[in-house]
Amino acid sequence: MITINIEERHLIEEIISKNTICYVGMIDKGGFPYVIPMNFGYQDDVIYLHSAQEGKSIESLHINPNVCITFCGESSLTYQNEEVACSYRMKGSSVICRGKVVFEEDYDNKVKALDIMMKKYTTRAFTYSKPAVNNVKIWKVEIDSISSKVFGVPHPNSRNYKDQLEF
Repeated sequence: MITINIEERHLIEEIISKNTICYVGMIDKGGFPYVIPMNFGYQDDVIYLHSAQEGKSIESLHINPNVCITFCGESSLTYQNEEVACSYRMKGSSVICRGKVVFEEDYDNKVKALDIMMKKYTTRAFTYSKPAVNNVKIWKVEIDSISSKVFGVPHPNSRNYKDQLEF
């Protein structure tokens, strides 16, 4: 089994689009890694997130706005030889993005970000009350770097190699 680096942007975006949550890693005020699952929206190399106005993540990001955002595709158990334990591994995909969080304060831009996030999960159009928009914290992360892998793929010399490149 091999791991393949994915560089084609449309394949990376396919992996992102199939996810319903992402994992946002940051450094807390004590200097420890802190990772939280979050709903998201993605458009034009920007990841949008939302949260309450206060909390551990907000406090941490005011100190250090750098984040690492991970998307994990569905995984499944695979093997090369059913009788050999060391040939078993997980088959799946991942995308890892790095960037800085900027908190969006402009009302209209917050509404646009909320629309992008809601469009990810539903086809409904929404209106938002002014108090709700004012009370939500919108995180905007422009992607500085991105990498993607598909792992647990049969070796290229094996049969059906191309058929097993799933995301």
